[in-house]
Amino acid sequence: MPDLEPAAQLRQITQGAPLCDEAPLFHIDNKGRWFYRGEPLPDKFCRLFATILHHKSEGYFLMTPVETVRVEVAEFPFIINDYEETQDGHFTLTSSIGTQLQVASRDMFVVDEAVISVSLARGLSAKLGRACYYRFIEQYLLNQDGDAN
Repeated sequence: MPDLEPAAQLRQITQGAPLCDEAPLFHIDNKGRWFYRGEPLPDKFCRLFATILHHKSEGYFLMTPVETVRVEVAEFPFIINDYEETQDGHFTLTSSIGTQLQVASRDMFVVDEAVISVSLARGLSAKLGRACYYRFIEQYLLNQDGDAN
């Protein structure tokens, strides 16, 4: 494995990990709050588990080299509370649990009537929280007169 990139090594390691249980042990509600067996999970554990969260066609999973755990997600696994555009057009997003996420460009954002979402690595996505939603509209979707572009 030494000639593979770290991300490729991780994919190779976790591909064969068995599913721990059919029932989800974790739940992420529509406000981005994480729960383990119905109990709120401290943000430091949420941030840790977020690093191994994946979305596949069968659903959301925490994937390690030895096991895979199903996660129930109400709407989006991450709610974005803040964002910053860098000089080169990339975005740094801050989620409700304090994770920093990187997005290549504004083209990664999807604008719907009620939600602005963004695609992330590992098949994941996030939605902009209320304040970010309105800020994004004002910054990127309205012209100087306040009309839609």
